[in-house]
Amino acid sequence: MKEFPCQLYLISPTDVGGDFPQILESALSAGPVAAFQFRVKDVDQHEAAALAEPLQAICAAHDVAFIVNDSVALAKRLKADGVHLGQGDGDVREARETLGPDAQIGVTCHNSRHLAMEAAEAGADYVAFGAFFPTTTKKVDHVAELDTVQKWALVTEVPCVAIGGITPENAKPLVDAGADFLAVSGGVWNHPNGPAEAIKAFNALLA
Repeated sequence: MKEFPCQLYLISPTDVGGDFPQILESALSAGPVAAFQFRVKDVDQHEAAALAEPLQAICAAHDVAFIVNDSVALAKRLKADGVHLGQGDGDVREARETLGPDAQIGVTCHNSRHLAMEAAEAGADYVAFGAFFPTTTKKVDHVAELDTVQKWALVTEVPCVAIGGITPENAKPLVDAGADFLAVSGGVWNHPNGPAEAIKAFNALLA
């Protein structure tokens, strides 16, 4: 039996300018969210930092962990709560050395418990499996299976995040399989009734 219930882990859309800070504020006001991952592409670190700062403040006000995608340097610059590393984004031990003992370090592990075990042994705080469902947020090179989550949950206490095309309608099997977090992007930002309603729907399921 898990000590903590499954929680929501939001991933930003790639465009976080304009009125996105207000959208994020509305979403985080709608119900509990454990973490928010800042994921922007093709902008330099200075621009990324400028985009991140208002979002980081909103997350702090709602007690939501602020995680930077891919960039240990940006995470350090922002004094973010942590960093999420893809398989090609650097070494967990080096990230730990740079960011310190309290940083939350997560690693993308696709559908591989072997990669997840390597990440955990290197000191990762969580591992991420996916994609579980078709997604338009990013190109899917790896499809993950429920069995991967179930077996991981049975053999280790390192938390696992399920990611990829997750919606309030299809998430229950992942929760039942033992996922500790549901990482969601399009399922919230593109929800037909708006992000706040999506957050409420996810939290109704997780309750």
